[in-house]
Amino acid sequence: MQTRTLRSDLMLLITAAIWGFAFVAQRVGMDHVGPLTFNAARFLLGAVSLLPLLFILKPTPIKPAEGKFRLNLMQGGLIAGSLLFMGATLQQVGLQYTTAGKAGFITGLYIVLVPMLALIWGQRTGRNTWIGAILAVVGLYLLSITDDFSLSYGDLLQLIGALFWAGHVLIIGWLSPQADALRLSIVQFFTCGLISLGAALFMESPTFANLGSAWLPIAYAGLLSVGVAYTMQVFAQKTAPASHAAIILSLEAVFAVIGGYLLLDERLDMQGLVGCGLMLTGMLISQIPIGKIKKPNTKIEVLH
Repeated sequence: MQTRTLRSDLMLLITAAIWGFAFVAQRVGMDHVGPLTFNAARFLLGAVSLLPLLFILKPTPIKPAEGKFRLNLMQGGLIAGSLLFMGATLQQVGLQYTTAGKAGFITGLYIVLVPMLALIWGQRTGRNTWIGAILAVVGLYLLSITDDFSLSYGDLLQLIGALFWAGHVLIIGWLSPQADALRLSIVQFFTCGLISLGAALFMESPTFANLGSAWLPIAYAGLLSVGVAYTMQVFAQKTAPASHAAIILSLEAVFAVIGGYLLLDERLDMQGLVGCGLMLTGMLISQIPIGKIKKPNTKIEVLH
């Protein structure tokens, strides 16, 4: 059992590293294509890469839905894919105006926002969430607030996007008992990719030549960040508790800073580093239960 847990932790750590370095690929990719074009190529490629798994993995056993309101696979995938489109679009556009490291940390706030948004459904949350939220807000202030006490445009887009990522986690947590996880993900990725493609054709001017120039970051973000990382996460979470997985996956933000430093020569001053430290501490504390409070029934399943 201990070996199995160690293997799961290692898989989750690799997943966090892949997602963290994906912020670098997302920035580099926009040297050649627009944000909507990049997301269209990334998510469509990721969806296609998951199709072979339909013949390898057995469908997840489906539990009967509680209550009368239930969505089928296509309906749930369309809703989840639409939320994914909003989060991914805001993240990708925001990356044009902020660093990969800052984007990684601000996006990671979804871990704190999930149990807070779950209050809308009447789900209680513990003191750890509020303590984590306070630390994360202070860290966000140190990381992103400018000299005139305003939030920079790129960081603001990342913050709004974090709300959509949190909403995506909640809807996936609600849909998971009603649909096979792999099929649901394929539908939502195709939905996100097709919406992005339609928006790109209307708002941008994608060409095959530009896509060819951006093939490497698109391949990384599509095949590794979506296809490989998703698969590893699914296998790892079969033996790792959701809260445990969330703590490890929150290290994605750290890998985003490392990737930005090593590959894009991004630098943070001391105030920014302190802000990152407080945000990471807040994310971790929000996943450590304090007292016997019923935890929200959510499944950590967000892909970047």
